[in-house]
Amino acid sequence: MTTASLLGEGSAVLAFDVGGTDTKAGLIDEHGVLREVVRVPTPYSTDGSGDAVVAQLTVLARGFADRFPDIQPEAAGLIVPGLVDDEAGVGRYAENLGWRDVPFRDQASAALGVPVAFTHDVRAAGTAEYRLGAAGNYADVLVVVIGTGIASAIFLDGMPYSAHGYAGEIGHAVIEPGGNACACGGNGCLESIGSAGAITRLYNRDAAAQVNGAREVLDRARAGDVLAASVWKDATDAIGLALAQSVALLAPEAIVLGGGLAQAGAALFEPVEERMNSLLTFHRRPVLLLASVGENAGLVGAAIGARERLAGVRS
Repeated sequence: MTTASLLGEGSAVLAFDVGGTDTKAGLIDEHGVLREVVRVPTPYSTDGSGDAVVAQLTVLARGFADRFPDIQPEAAGLIVPGLVDDEAGVGRYAENLGWRDVPFRDQASAALGVPVAFTHDVRAAGTAEYRLGAAGNYADVLVVVIGTGIASAIFLDGMPYSAHGYAGEIGHAVIEPGGNACACGGNGCLESIGSAGAITRLYNRDAAAQVNGAREVLDRARAGDVLAASVWKDATDAIGLALAQSVALLAPEAIVLGGGLAQAGAALFEPVEERMNSLLTFHRRPVLLLASVGENAGLVGAAIGARERLAGVRS
């Protein structure tokens, strides 16, 4: 694929977005054009290491080199899910992928032979939204990605805030103490109520006819399905509550909603905003924005990180 320039002139870089199911890899040329995106299944670690992931990165990089011999990447950006320590370059924990304390940045750099920028997938997507999307008009921003899970990226006074990977885990804020079991081991987390995965799971738990995704739950709610409407309302109420708590703590000027669930548009934004604002009093009310960079926001954020990493190495 060849698209318009996203990043402008600069070094050619590789970008890797390791997801819970699939890994996406992209090649960005010196003009900032995303030349190709490749998607492959993400390998599960059976020994707690990231060896299989790093091996896969080298195969993907070799493929780009074969198909685009005229492009010489000078750095790479790698983003992964789970608990990620940006500063140390370590993937601390990813329950769904089986790794613990993996020094991804150093391992990937050694395997690829170039400097590697490393961060959390949602922080990378948030960087892309903050740099290239509507969120860039504000200094204090929360970017919330709602998909199979829920996570966020935080920008305060124009700077990202990660707290060694622990900040932004809004999906594991407890909304309903003692409620639904969550993959993290807790109960009542936002992710267990308001994520696309939870909406599907909670509807199918009690429905006579099963659905394949949250979009079908919304469609049934619009068609008058009482159970679907209840599950959708519980989800939007939970998201609105979590955002109100975030507003009380961080006072963002804008909140960007992205991920698959955000594609529901007004059906998500209107009840979430209403619920959020109903819980606020003197607080600054943020504007809610739809993520605008697109489905490859993570790759774009990884590429931004790669170019900045290279600039840091050269300085």
